[in-house]
Amino acid sequence: MKDYLNIFKALSDENRLRILLMLKMRPLCVCEIYEVLNIALSTISAHLKLMKNIGLIEDEKEGRWVIYRLGKDNSFLHELLEALEKKLQNDQKILNDRIIISHTTREICALKLKEKQNI
Repeated sequence: MKDYLNIFKALSDENRLRILLMLKMRPLCVCEIYEVLNIALSTISAHLKLMKNIGLIEDEKEGRWVIYRLGKDNSFLHELLEALEKKLQNDQKILNDRIIISHTTREICALKLKEKQNI
């Protein structure tokens, strides 16, 4: 039961739900998630750490990026996300997230973050 409760706790936060739905689209690095959520990087990292610790997501180092993806072995999470995706298909925030992700690359995000930090 604890595993199921952890999933529902993770889904109870809007930003974590948005991250999971984005990761359902494709694997992402932190800077791509930042591009969509526009919240503090430390907050994104905290969300990712929590979801990784309970097995909802996995990470993998690719060059200079750490790439996050949905955990492969969590069929319950995948079923829940399918259902939520259908229920939220007309939600403006989710639609905007999808548009941003579809036009975003790691390289573009990294350049934007670098420029922002130099200002």
